[in-house]
Amino acid sequence: MSQDATVWQSPEVAQAFLKGVRGAFPHAADQLAIMCQLLQTGRPFRRFLDLGCGDGVLTAAVRRHWPDAEVVLIDFSDPMLDAARARFGVGTTILNRDFADSDWADGLGPFDAVVSGFAVHHHPDDRKRRIYRDVFSLLAPGGWFVNIEHTASASPLGNRLWEQQMVEALYRRRQQQDPTVSREQVHHEFTSRQEREADILAPVWDQCDWLRAIGFIDVDCFFKSFELAVFGGRAPAGA
Repeated sequence: MSQDATVWQSPEVAQAFLKGVRGAFPHAADQLAIMCQLLQTGRPFRRFLDLGCGDGVLTAAVRRHWPDAEVVLIDFSDPMLDAARARFGVGTTILNRDFADSDWADGLGPFDAVVSGFAVHHHPDDRKRRIYRDVFSLLAPGGWFVNIEHTASASPLGNRLWEQQMVEALYRRRQQQDPTVSREQVHHEFTSRQEREADILAPVWDQCDWLRAIGFIDVDCFFKSFELAVFGGRAPAGA
């Protein structure tokens, strides 16, 4: 994991993300809808894992379609886990697990699906590949892995366009709360945010190749808007 990823264990950083940046992500509803559409094509849906759950936004979307599904949520940030507990209450399995640990997946699975949102990109590429292998081992035959993630742009142009898109979305959101805020102020806050140094981005196409090499089938990038991507694949039915 990036040495800077521990910033997510800060209550201030976690709350700033949950109250500001997360709700401003462009196409967020589309990403969640695509995730659920993919899960509907898989095996009977009874049990799933939310990998790097944050406050559980992916779990909430999944449960709108499968309200009785059993879920296990894991994250290494106590403030994020506290937000998930407040959201779902008693009776939901919420665990503190760090993907940097080789044994993070011990005792988990099998799952009909594993979903993840903006969590794996904090790790070096070799660790990303190990996490994807661990996910594969947790899936029941035919189970889906769907990753909503930050990915690397192919050129500096992509970086600039992503930054412009996010700043504009954040500016519109902040204007609703404080009409006096300027676009320049929002730009400065976004580009100087503390957690930015925790990002270790990889191209989505490389990550799809990693999934295929592990044994996933039906691998694809199902949505992409600059840095944001929805990609994944299924475990073979005979796995």
